[in-house]
Amino acid sequence: MDLFGERTIFSVSRLTALLKGLLEENFNQVWLEGELSNLSQPASGHLYFTLKDSGAMLRCVMFRSSAKALRFRLLEGMALVVRGRISVYDQRGEYQLICEYLEPKGAGALQLAFMQLKERLAAEGLFDEARKRPLPVLPRRIAVVTSATGAVIHDILNVLGRRFAALDLLLYPVRVQGEGAGAEVAQAIDDLNRLQAADVLIVGRGGGSLEDLWAFNEEVVARAVRRSRIPVISAVGHETDWTICDFAADLRAPTPSAAAELVCASREELLQRLDGLQHGLRQAMQGLVAMQRRRVEGLHRALHDPTLLLGHLGQRVDDLAERLDNGLRNLLARRREQLARLERQLAAQHPSIRISTLRHQLLLLSERAERRVTAFVDRLAREQGEATVRLDTLSPLQTLARGYSVVESVEDGAVLRDAAQLSVGQRLRLRLAKGGALCRVEDTSA
Repeated sequence: MDLFGERTIFSVSRLTALLKGLLEENFNQVWLEGELSNLSQPASGHLYFTLKDSGAMLRCVMFRSSAKALRFRLLEGMALVVRGRISVYDQRGEYQLICEYLEPKGAGALQLAFMQLKERLAAEGLFDEARKRPLPVLPRRIAVVTSATGAVIHDILNVLGRRFAALDLLLYPVRVQGEGAGAEVAQAIDDLNRLQAADVLIVGRGGGSLEDLWAFNEEVVARAVRRSRIPVISAVGHETDWTICDFAADLRAPTPSAAAELVCASREELLQRLDGLQHGLRQAMQGLVAMQRRRVEGLHRALHDPTLLLGHLGQRVDDLAERLDNGLRNLLARRREQLARLERQLAAQHPSIRISTLRHQLLLLSERAERRVTAFVDRLAREQGEATVRLDTLSPLQTLARGYSVVESVEDGAVLRDAAQLSVGQRLRLRLAKGGALCRVEDTSA
């Protein structure tokens, strides 16, 4: 059946464009759910994947502008809820879903992003207890990274003023919510470290929803906290709120006020601690004095009559002198025996004996060399005679002596071997065994 009139013929491009217009006009806002598969993430930043269920599958694309807003990482087999519009990819003639928003089915996108980042950073060892630094006992300056207008800084000021008013407090104001807030918090931590501006840092904000606290769940904040050389206390939200910053920090405080209480002891606590240390020091000194007194008394009881001690020492000196004398005699005997052995070895190596041996060897070698030279000269003489006979036999003069001659062209001196090289009237030179002759060709025959 022809829907557009009798025998209306479309080009492929035209028909595809019509179908694309129909689909985009009627399916410009579609919600789908399905299982993610065939995920591809090229360098362009676009995301390509397939949504499928038990009965069908649909190609999907999420362009870079939308993909940048994703808070979590897509994984094969993940169940998703997707919003987008149906379109046609002209080059392949396939319809596809252009995704504008997606979230994991059953769990919020932020919660999933939080769990994924937490697991990845934990696998790197970013939260290991061994990497956490202790807080200073008596910090002189405390830096607070938070909003300048929030309740956090006021709570911290109240607690510190009540507990230890002599402390210096430095506020580094940042945004604690919204796009770019995480980068500001990380920059503040880096700046305070670069300036070495404090002995301890408090990073925090008041309570709120997961989205409100999200700046403290960003990876850039966690890594800034972990590379900080200044110990960091995380005081984000209420006691039930947990963020990535809490796991990365050296200490997590349930509230900003609790962070201020943790960072320094009150004057009364310090005085009590000082009294305890003083009492412990007094007891330790008394115990040390008593122990030294007992040691002196023991040494006094162990001290003997000096004359008896000198007698024992004199006896020991005599014993050592006798052992020294015996040792010297034994050493002298060993040295004498060693010297006699060396003299015998030296006599065996006397130069006259060595020279006599070498002279005999030289005589033998001279006789052997003379015999070899004589034999070599005789052999060379024989070989020369034989070579002379062979050379004489192969000499061209012997060939000429048997009646042959060498024919050469007078013009160029070439040796002629074939009658075809001759021409009537050509002048030739004949070389004979004795002498030669000039000739002229009268006739030739092949």
